[in-house]
Amino acid sequence: MVHATALVDPGAELAEDVEVGPFAIIGAKVRIGRGTRVGPHAVIRGPTEIGCGNRIFQFASVGEDPQDMKYGGEPTLLTLGDRNVIRECATIHRGTVQDRGVTAIGSDNLLMAYIHVAHDCRIGDHVILANAASLGGHVEVQDWAILGGFTIVHQFCRIGAHSFSGMGSSISQDLPPFVMAAGHPAVPTGINSEGLRRRGFDPATIGHIKRAYRLLYRSGLYRAPALKAMREIGCAPVEQMADFVAASRRGILR
Repeated sequence: MVHATALVDPGAELAEDVEVGPFAIIGAKVRIGRGTRVGPHAVIRGPTEIGCGNRIFQFASVGEDPQDMKYGGEPTLLTLGDRNVIRECATIHRGTVQDRGVTAIGSDNLLMAYIHVAHDCRIGDHVILANAASLGGHVEVQDWAILGGFTIVHQFCRIGAHSFSGMGSSISQDLPPFVMAAGHPAVPTGINSEGLRRRGFDPATIGHIKRAYRLLYRSGLYRAPALKAMREIGCAPVEQMADFVAASRRGILR
């Protein structure tokens, strides 16, 4: 299952059915779970832990040292869950000791060609990063979020669950759950109604989320009274949205 031209360090741990393509390089302290396929010329450096059923395409760079001038060679970590697809020329870096020391990616994500995930990022499940989307360090991307091609996210920002960014968006503040944004700089444009319908949200819940969006962005209320009114709606996803906004340190997109 390992091509004769691939270089696999003796310190790497690969499940028996892992496939490694021609000229791929697997470094020490790399663990790869069953059913994962590594394409030709891909490079995986450790410490990196990769789950089961992932597909890593050619020329991807996974688990490389972080692009952080404070990094001094500490043994930080990258973790990758199950059934992720990492396309050509993607770059994903390990964490730094100035944070948790871990870059963590969940399961069932699609990371398209030329995306960049910087040090200490946290990505949930079912996330899509379209071609050339780039995350600065310490970014959090929650479940089911979609970032359009060439989206740029500033370090320390949070991207809420089920949110959506248009192509070429520049995000420098938190993007709340369920909200769509676009532009350079990005501004909110509504809620991700179509995405919510596709994921089984019922019309009543979508209506509650729309009402919450209007309270947050169209009512003219300051944040505290807007959040109070949102919580009075009595809807779990709206409560999730309110909690996200209340916890924001960078402020939300406006």
